[in-house]
Amino acid sequence: MCDKTGTSIPQIGFGTFQIPPEDTQRAVEEALELGYRHIDTAAAYYNEQQVGDALRATGMAGKVWVTTKLRNCDQGYDAARVAFDESRRKLGVDVIDMYLIHWPFPAAGFYRETWRALLKLRDEGAIRVPGVSNFLPEHLRAIIEDSGEAPAVNQIEVHPRFNQPGVRAFCKAHGIAVEAYSPLGHGRDIASEPVTKAAEAHGVTPGQVVLRWHTQEGRIVIPKSKHAERMRENLASAGFDLTAAEIAAIDALDDPHANVSSDPATFTHSQSWADQHVRGNI
Repeated sequence: MCDKTGTSIPQIGFGTFQIPPEDTQRAVEEALELGYRHIDTAAAYYNEQQVGDALRATGMAGKVWVTTKLRNCDQGYDAARVAFDESRRKLGVDVIDMYLIHWPFPAAGFYRETWRALLKLRDEGAIRVPGVSNFLPEHLRAIIEDSGEAPAVNQIEVHPRFNQPGVRAFCKAHGIAVEAYSPLGHGRDIASEPVTKAAEAHGVTPGQVVLRWHTQEGRIVIPKSKHAERMRENLASAGFDLTAAEIAAIDALDDPHANVSSDPATFTHSQSWADQHVRGNI
């Protein structure tokens, strides 16, 4: 799909959150072999080096879409530029296709100047698409008013039981593409009646139904798996169409309290290695 700049971003990507570094290179190489052309990582996942190793081993560095993200503890204009250079070195690319501010981290108050740093890196040709992650309307409004420019993409938690209609509506009104992380709701959503009913009707898996629900509604998705067969199923989810009634039934599952991740308004973790390790993310 294309963002507001006309840049083509592969709509189904491969996520690497909580894939241990020792498994990351193999998993990314398998994903690339299966046909994925969008790899999503982050400095806070502590596997950028292994993603880069996979890109180098397969000869795909600079040939596929790569997204990474800035840690909270690296926010600020100058700090963000230093952190960006480190991510670029680990990934082994001259240009990072999409670079996101991982969380607004409003308690620190640096996300406006951090956004200006990303725009400067874009203007210098080091980033193709600057964007954000986990930004609520109040955070998006602040950076738009401060810089005069909206991000191209907002990567947020979206799945059937938590589909954030208000945030998505704000993004749509400002030309911001939505990219869904945790697109399957950590597996809970695939057991719901509308999903299983649609899966039976189309002869596909419940997971494929949920991913197709996302892509038919225009979202980018980054499902994660370490298993080749599941990777293949996820990539094949674009091979059928849900009916309008099926999409509406899945939309109706929304529960504003069913998030599996943190509240961006109050998330204050530094995303340092020690912090991520203690919380079980790495």
